[in-house]
Amino acid sequence: MILVFGGTTEGRKAVEVLEEAGTPYYYSTKTGEQNIVLHNGQRTDGAMDEEAMRLFCHKHDIRLIVDAAHPFASRLHETIAKTGLPVIRYERIYPPRDEDITWIDDYSELYSRLTPNTTLLATTGVQSIGRLKGLEERGIRVVYRILRRDSSIALAHEQGATDDQLCYYEDGAMPSAGVILLKESGLSGGFAEKVAEARAQGMRIIALKRPRLSFVNTVNGPYGLRRMVEKLLPAFYPLHSGLTTGTCATAAAVAATRQLLTGETPAEVPVVLPDGETIMVAVRYQREGCAYCIKEAGDDPDVTNGIEVRAEIRPTPGPSLNGGEWLVIEGGEGVGRFTLPGFDFPPGSPAINKGPREMIRNNLERLITPLPTGRGRGWVCTISVPQGAEIARRTFNPRLGIEGGISIIGVSGIVKPFSEEAFIDSIRKCMTVAKASGTERVVINSGGKSERFVKALYPTLPTQAFVEYGNFIGATLTIAHELGIRQLTLGVMLGKAVKLAAGHLDTHSRKATMDKDFMAGLLREAGCNLDISDITLARELWDRLPDDKRQAFASTVIRHCAAHCQPLLPDGELTILLIDDNGKIYEI
Repeated sequence: MILVFGGTTEGRKAVEVLEEAGTPYYYSTKTGEQNIVLHNGQRTDGAMDEEAMRLFCHKHDIRLIVDAAHPFASRLHETIAKTGLPVIRYERIYPPRDEDITWIDDYSELYSRLTPNTTLLATTGVQSIGRLKGLEERGIRVVYRILRRDSSIALAHEQGATDDQLCYYEDGAMPSAGVILLKESGLSGGFAEKVAEARAQGMRIIALKRPRLSFVNTVNGPYGLRRMVEKLLPAFYPLHSGLTTGTCATAAAVAATRQLLTGETPAEVPVVLPDGETIMVAVRYQREGCAYCIKEAGDDPDVTNGIEVRAEIRPTPGPSLNGGEWLVIEGGEGVGRFTLPGFDFPPGSPAINKGPREMIRNNLERLITPLPTGRGRGWVCTISVPQGAEIARRTFNPRLGIEGGISIIGVSGIVKPFSEEAFIDSIRKCMTVAKASGTERVVINSGGKSERFVKALYPTLPTQAFVEYGNFIGATLTIAHELGIRQLTLGVMLGKAVKLAAGHLDTHSRKATMDKDFMAGLLREAGCNLDISDITLARELWDRLPDDKRQAFASTVIRHCAAHCQPLLPDGELTILLIDDNGKIYEI
């Protein structure tokens, strides 16, 4: 069982991550005032001292704690650390410390940094009021900005604050003052926005540094949290996540660069994902300036699982490269090349998508300081996959017009197991390439078998015109509409067709099962009186239907399918083909 300490934005994000497992857990806040919906979690509110926390963990068989509490909740962090249980600290993402801000370690430093007749706007929380009251004795006026909650207002009054000293976040604009006091609360705490507003008003900014926490397992985003839970409590998630080839390439590039510049060869390197969070990725080293990462697919069925993704980094003398770029990213052995339009880069470019390119560039910028355009040396990063050419034959790449190897892909950097998002993203790429090929018609099919049968009807269409939808019929039709595809053929076999006819636009067995009563209704509508109580698969109907009733039944199924599909392609012409096991194709 997992116990989460929340009450923060990070607590809310932790809930989203844990809910993906469908497994019970506990969520704890101090005041119970956070509005949050739990489906699998059970809420517990109220402060816990060391003994209360120990008893709670023992009673509820807590095996792992997620500390997503406020960074300044120092006493709670200390109490959590004393439980002896594995702890994941869900930390915030912090911007770099600006030099024009006065940074302090403790409230006591304010007494030497402020002069009488100064107005100080304190945004450090209602519990800090008592520590700031002494400033008033030195002729400093203090205004406290707090949340408009009855409990917060009452606590402010208890510590000696008067109503004219209180202002509220809910009132909008920040009141004017000579000096503002902030906590280093990170991006989710609105630190950057508060600093920007204070600067706009010409305030002097003093910031209290966040406490240093000593937790071993620290994450700062949802993907890192899930992967750390999978590592420390493997049974919590039925299926485990993996890494995209883009993340693997980035990790290898970071490792190769660090080794070249510093000689360091750590077993793990930090990789900043597109959402800004940082995860640690295992790497290995081949030679100076060359490192690699083993692709980890988790429980996602991925033919690239276990492959080696390499990166080699080398400086180039002279001026900047490639029209002013300080870094050129190239494709080496096993990385395919685009041969058709419709991608982020023109034909002939290495098949390294925009997301991974940006991730590699952003991560290397943290290690290499780019010089101004036209000055100094540039850098070349070459990504290679030794097994790429062989693996590519088992991917969508040949259909997409990517030749010679695999593509380096990934939008988020993390692959969730059996990710619908990843599969739909591949459908979108295929549909984009199909449109860019100039084909007059796009033909979507559930898989290779149905595609073989349908291809015979459209012998002049290019290979790129045929796209597999798997189970995601509705999503594929929606993509076709978004791309402005006007003529679309949907090839479907009976097992998926009867689900689609019933309105299931996602035909996966987890989402839809064969409904015999509905099928019996289709048969009656087609004028067929058959007993189907003993069938186990929809395709068995083909063997039972009289020859003279097959077309009537097929037309009935197609009409029901069209009723659910055509609205998703309102500006297009949709042709639905029903295919039997022998390859015979039925139309209305």
